[in-house]
Amino acid sequence: MKIETLRWFNNRLEMIDQRILPAAFEYLSYYTAHSVAEGIRSMVVRGAPAIGVAAAYGVALEALRLSQLLPPGRGKVGMGVDSVNDSTPTLTLPLQGGGNGSVDFNAGMETGFTVLAASRPTAVNLFWALQRMRKVWESVATQTPQQVAQRLLAEAHEILAEDIRINKAMGAHGAALLKDGARVLTHCNAGALATAGWGTALGVFRSAVEAGKKISVIADETRPFLQGARLTAWEMVQESIPVTLITDNMAGHLMAHGEIDAVVVGTDRVAANGDVANKIGTYMVAVLAKRHNIPFYVACPLSTIDLNIASGKDIPIEERSVEEVKGFRDYHWAAEGVKIRNPAFDVTPAELVTGLITEKGVVLQPDVQGIRTLMRQ
Repeated sequence: MKIETLRWFNNRLEMIDQRILPAAFEYLSYYTAHSVAEGIRSMVVRGAPAIGVAAAYGVALEALRLSQLLPPGRGKVGMGVDSVNDSTPTLTLPLQGGGNGSVDFNAGMETGFTVLAASRPTAVNLFWALQRMRKVWESVATQTPQQVAQRLLAEAHEILAEDIRINKAMGAHGAALLKDGARVLTHCNAGALATAGWGTALGVFRSAVEAGKKISVIADETRPFLQGARLTAWEMVQESIPVTLITDNMAGHLMAHGEIDAVVVGTDRVAANGDVANKIGTYMVAVLAKRHNIPFYVACPLSTIDLNIASGKDIPIEERSVEEVKGFRDYHWAAEGVKIRNPAFDVTPAELVTGLITEKGVVLQPDVQGIRTLMRQ
């Protein structure tokens, strides 16, 4: 089954509602930056690469929405600040359908960028994609709003296609690290559902199978949102890749009994020194892997490496609703009145990471020098 996490269909963005998988499979439609931001925030879409792609489409959708208020071919909108009065230029043109009105294309776009940037703080791909879309916007600033919107949409399409190409390159590098017959543990979901397609960690597994290796996957359920149980297991079942589901507190037992040969996870942000932020519980898996001499690999596109963050202690960690820990959906099992914490991510120190798997190759024992060398290639 080809999984299209996000797709452009009939002039709108459609995203699989990952909150209801595997019980139901449904696409939701999006038309504005605000609705895409809410889709990211509420985890209709999740996973750093997929969030970045969604954000890019959110920008394009906002430009399309704003440009539809203007007559085609009218009203070139400048991005820069007026050098005389230091004010942002405002465009006043007749609206479609008659009458007069004021349309500030720039202000509307800035609001769209701001809303999208506030949707989730940890996934650096979100900010990478927004910065890339902003550069494109600035490069076509003298064109009409309709032309700007089409250029931004084309860039969003390219970001999606590029993500799939990157994942397949990354998968090939990672597959070479796995021996035939390997039993591989993964935590959370870093598959096609977390990207534009193919996947990061699960992309490594797909590539290994494509290369003829017989591997089997062990998926942590990944409390509290159960991405491993609901999403990773579902993806592997769809493609007939052998998968075994375990609860998060069983990994140590399996490692101690020699039932895990390697660990491969994804990541939402990698600091300049190689520290890795990933779904909560990853740090514990990495510590256990170190204790049992099991290689611990992190699959990450270069866009996930943040050279502006010196170390993991500087990575912002999202705290999500306590409702996710109380129970699942409408069923609660926690005692009423208990205090609850729900950090969505933790940081795994670089010293516990055997290697970073990227589209340009594998960085073993990642550190500042190794990462900077990779980024310059």
